[in-house]
Amino acid sequence: METKSIQIDWYIIFNPTSGGGNGQKKINHILFLLNKYTLGYKIITTQYAHQEEILVQTAIEKGFRNFICIGGDGTIHHMINGIMKQTFINSNEIKLAVIPTGTGNDWIKNYGISKDIDKAIKLIQKQKCIHQDIGKISLPDVNQEVYFNNAAGIGFDAFVVKHIASYKKWGSLSYLIAALISLKKYIPGILTYSIDSVKNNSSIFLISLGICRYSGSGMQLTDFNHHKKGYFDITLINYISIFRVITNIFSLYNGNINRIKETKCARIKEIEIHTNKSCFIQADGELIGQGKAKFTLVPEAIQFVIS
Repeated sequence: METKSIQIDWYIIFNPTSGGGNGQKKINHILFLLNKYTLGYKIITTQYAHQEEILVQTAIEKGFRNFICIGGDGTIHHMINGIMKQTFINSNEIKLAVIPTGTGNDWIKNYGISKDIDKAIKLIQKQKCIHQDIGKISLPDVNQEVYFNNAAGIGFDAFVVKHIASYKKWGSLSYLIAALISLKKYIPGILTYSIDSVKNNSSIFLISLGICRYSGSGMQLTDFNHHKKGYFDITLINYISIFRVITNIFSLYNGNINRIKETKCARIKEIEIHTNKSCFIQADGELIGQGKAKFTLVPEAIQFVIS
């Protein structure tokens, strides 16, 4: 599908399965508005999981620099990985806008991008941009690198991501429901980790690394009040009882996670970890795996269109 505009300014990647099919329901209205506002574009529909990475890299090789994501946090995540892994140009030359059709839509909350399609497309017209840091996870055991634009987690929240598929029917509540059910099943594992070269070894309930404020369908798992570019916001919880998690559930949403006595919040440059078999890693709600991993930041790596 393509506009009749002579100049094609935007390369659009559309995930029809985003939001449990929400994207497919809205695509005709989105195309109508794109044409109404005379945005020149080329649109490609994904056919299988993770295809966004290949599509982005192919488009960059052909000369495209401006991209629109029609999808949710997962679609953005895979497009980011395509941008960061390509070797044709510097990633900070790339501009990425989002028309949200996902379930959680966590990343857009950070920048006030509306879930209203009409408002989101008007933002693209204005092209107000910000350069944002991108997280990088190096996995030496499998010789891979994974990038993330929002948040990553080790331990409990990755355990939730591993089991969340069964609860997707609950939409934006799926993460909360999966988390509450997972509390009974999750057994914290011993984790060896090094934060800014300071080594530790302990039983970890959760480590959350934030570039932006929201994750897990609106949760605020890091203290974002004093966020600074070039740093991760980190929350570390060694041990917390099920009762304490449930009684502090609102603090996971209202930005007061630092008031839970079991939590330690800080800003860090990097962290290296070595997980055991019961401890998983997730990035932007995507399960990454286990084993050794190093988390670092790529400063001001990509331009994002924001409100």
